[in-house]
Amino acid sequence: MSELDKLLEGVDVVWKSIWEVTTWDKKFNAVDNYKQPKVIKYPNLLASKLFKLEQKNGDVFLLATGEREGWTNEELASEYLSNGEIIAIPWGKSRPLKDVIKYYKGKFVTADNRIATSNDTDILLNKFLYYWMLGQCSVIDRFYRGSGIKHPSMASVLEMRIPIPPLKIQKEIVRILDTFTELTTELTTELTARKKQYSYYREQLLTFEDSEVEWKILKDILVRTKGTKITASKMKEIHKDGSPLKIFAGGKTVAFVDFDDIPSKDINREPSIIVKSRGVIEFEYYDKPFSHKNEMWSYHSDNENINIKFVYYFLKIHEPYFRNVASRMQMPQISTPVTDKFSIPIPPIEEQERIVTILDKFDILTTSISEGLPKEIELRKKQYEYYREMLLTFPKPE
Repeated sequence: MSELDKLLEGVDVVWKSIWEVTTWDKKFNAVDNYKQPKVIKYPNLLASKLFKLEQKNGDVFLLATGEREGWTNEELASEYLSNGEIIAIPWGKSRPLKDVIKYYKGKFVTADNRIATSNDTDILLNKFLYYWMLGQCSVIDRFYRGSGIKHPSMASVLEMRIPIPPLKIQKEIVRILDTFTELTTELTTELTARKKQYSYYREQLLTFEDSEVEWKILKDILVRTKGTKITASKMKEIHKDGSPLKIFAGGKTVAFVDFDDIPSKDINREPSIIVKSRGVIEFEYYDKPFSHKNEMWSYHSDNENINIKFVYYFLKIHEPYFRNVASRMQMPQISTPVTDKFSIPIPPIEEQERIVTILDKFDILTTSISEGLPKEIELRKKQYEYYREMLLTFPKPE
């Protein structure tokens, strides 16, 4: 912090309107003629045509308005090829701007973007402009108008005033923020690799030959339990943050209530597999007191030779099967016989526990928001946003 204080102490900052210091890909009718930005023309494709150019190998970036990214080669892109160091703002968007504003340097083909670049990089670095605009996304978001896919008021964007510190200060700010960005990217890449590794080992560990193990149907080895009669509106009414009892509904809908809010007979205290049987068909493992809506059901084990977490992991990799069964109904749903009659392998309890131990470690690493890589990524993002805010906040002139 002391180094950052020294960096920013007494910095002489000039404030300029965006239109004064940037070049854009077109003129904007909404801005007075004498305030038109400088213009450089970048060929602009329709989004529907952009990814038809996509190739596995190439050095030309497909600059789309959403999160999807891709590459192509110069031969395919020759008619639409652009080259430069740019910041792209989507002309139409349906997501928060912070998720889709982009910086790029090199060869590219663009679709449905408004593209800016610094008039003079000896005065304003493009990367500094990009980081500053990222910090202003909540403001720029408010400039988008229209129903459906919204478009920005470019007059409002161009009239924004940007602080321009000396070039050496810009470079140091960019270096610091690049470091945070690269660290987050490395962690995200690591998470993707670990998820692939997890998927591979889970498949290997939960694949058995018929001759290796005994197979049994769920109703013969587990106890099926009912839920409680409760509506979504009632769940919302009795929900209390911090209460100990979790009630599950479909999808991600839950409520936390006190133990006396529902009949005690409807409370399950065993580690269980909750079957979400309507809409989004999936299984969830839960090992604290809970209940669920009565159209759902859950399973637990009272058999010392059955590890309920092992059964959960096996069911989890077979969710596509259950979703396929559910898709045959007008509203996706499954009935209790579908799960009751589903066969699973039963290796020795020691093997079940070994497999669960391995998969638990992968699960924590790849999905835990309190311990694994997702938590680390979230912390780094918050740290990055904190320093971006601090480094790009300068006193405005009177």
